[in-house]
Amino acid sequence: MTDYDFLRDGLTAGRLVPLLGPGALAGARDPQTGDALPADNRSLILAMNQGREMMPRLMVEFSRAAQHLEQRRGQAAVTRFLTGLYSRPWTRAPLHDVLAQLAPPWVVDLNRDHQLLDSYGGQEHLLVKGCARTMGSGLRYRLYRGHCGQYEEIDDSSAIDPAWPVLFKPLGCSLPEPSFIASDADYVDYLTELMGGFALPPALKTYRQQKQYLLMGVPLGRDTERMLVTEISYGAAQPRGWVFLEQPSPKERRYCARMSLEIIEQPLNSFTRFLQANPGSARACLS
Repeated sequence: MTDYDFLRDGLTAGRLVPLLGPGALAGARDPQTGDALPADNRSLILAMNQGREMMPRLMVEFSRAAQHLEQRRGQAAVTRFLTGLYSRPWTRAPLHDVLAQLAPPWVVDLNRDHQLLDSYGGQEHLLVKGCARTMGSGLRYRLYRGHCGQYEEIDDSSAIDPAWPVLFKPLGCSLPEPSFIASDADYVDYLTELMGGFALPPALKTYRQQKQYLLMGVPLGRDTERMLVTEISYGAAQPRGWVFLEQPSPKERRYCARMSLEIIEQPLNSFTRFLQANPGSARACLS
């Protein structure tokens, strides 16, 4: 049995970086209808297509379906859908509530909602948003200083306080202005630049060295997620970390063995319940 106290203490001390996937949003619901917040590939596709199934080849992955919509109606149509989806009121996911209490100094969130931003709204923080198909500098990120729900865009030459928690949203979000990595074309551009080192600010590249990661709600059965995890955790300590996979597939087991990720074959909500019953109080900062 994995030592949950060890994981909690690593999160609060900053040694262990939480890396959140769709499963981290379990329990977030529409307060009126009780419908779950669409987070995984299938639920996002159905939400985008008014609850109707799309062609089988498009139902495999949200990025394919988003590319299909983009080709028919333009990139703005995908942005409108995602912005409208996350602008609706949703209840808080229990995992987000307990992470807000722990306040890890660096969080990687592969979702596109803004519950993570709400968790840190009461304190100054640095928001790093992934972006794709941009011109100019070639960088595939934008930086914002956030406080009390307000965001100010800054650049790499601006003074970044090392005490600020860092929220890294590789796939974008609707705040402070909507921008997302969603379609196949977005992913090709973003992942190419992530591998080339142009999708992370220099300070974060330095800070991530020799860190370990705790993957929560991140499926590893598809290339997209595996590539994101591999590149984001570049320079990690060994072992690279831990991942909650209740029923890992052979492909997931092979990837985790190659990446030195220890599989925790327990439901993620078991860790959430542990954190609810055993909250931590330590806080760390980016340094």
